[in-house]
Amino acid sequence: MKEWKTLDAVERYPAKVSGVWVFRNTRVPVAALFENLRDGATVEEFLEWFPGVEQSQVEAVLNYELKMLAVTV
Repeated sequence: MKEWKTLDAVERYPAKVSGVWVFRNTRVPVAALFENLRDGATVEEFLEWFPGVEQSQVEAVLNYELKMLAVTV
């Protein structure tokens, strides 16, 4: 099971963006990263389009997902 709450790069509050996981100190949903990557965007483009998100946050989320995939294999 994923434990997003252990990741400093993200946060979730019921009153903020309907309670979805967002990049810390932003209103940018984490799902937006995966949707943009799925649609062919690069990380650099994502960071340009969402200036409040830091590269270290994106890297933390992607590294976390890679780690979770390795655990489930």
